[in-house]
Amino acid sequence: MLPDRLKSIFRGSGAQEGSSSLFKGSEKEVVTIRQSRGLDQFFSNIRDQSGLRILDMGGVCQDNVNFITNLGHRITPQSILQSIDEKFGGVADTDQSNQAQIEAFLSENLDYQPDSFDGVLLWDTLQFMAPALLHAVLDRLYFIVRPKSYLLVYFNSEERAARAPVYSFRIQDKSTIKVVEKGTRPTAQAFNNRGLEKLFAKFDSVKFFLTRESLREVIVRR
Repeated sequence: MLPDRLKSIFRGSGAQEGSSSLFKGSEKEVVTIRQSRGLDQFFSNIRDQSGLRILDMGGVCQDNVNFITNLGHRITPQSILQSIDEKFGGVADTDQSNQAQIEAFLSENLDYQPDSFDGVLLWDTLQFMAPALLHAVLDRLYFIVRPKSYLLVYFNSEERAARAPVYSFRIQDKSTIKVVEKGTRPTAQAFNNRGLEKLFAKFDSVKFFLTRESLREVIVRR
């Protein structure tokens, strides 16, 4: 997790990709290359613009840094799952309902002014947050993201799975992503399409992309 003073503009260094410490890891990483309609729409929405600020909640990933900065934008990485493990012990239970810990978590990870970001790559992080923490994070994102900006979110397609794969997402081009499975971790709650619509009810719109693979893609408009 980057120090608070380094949260702002990140333009690529030798930093390694963030990861959570409480994964149930597999013997080797499973790597797939896939087309992503959600990713394609996310970048189509900021096409022909420059100087935007993108929040990447999957941690520091050099592929993502390179791609976004080459488009002329700025990227701010946050290792959200690692921070959850550090603050709450990585357990999706009542620990994530402690209001003081939630406020400390928001202060350490999402302490930005209104309209600070023009897009957010949430990846699969939300499915590992218990309800109290999840709603607090979404409220804060609503506060710090500009109106009409987009959030890209992935959810495990097995809605009631007790555990879900943990991935890192490495952008290859505007519609192609390298997905690296790094083990599993407990899911915090079940998500179906109707539940996701309610979850993002405060936002302007929610769009789902059907896929044959294990990930559901969701684009949310602020």
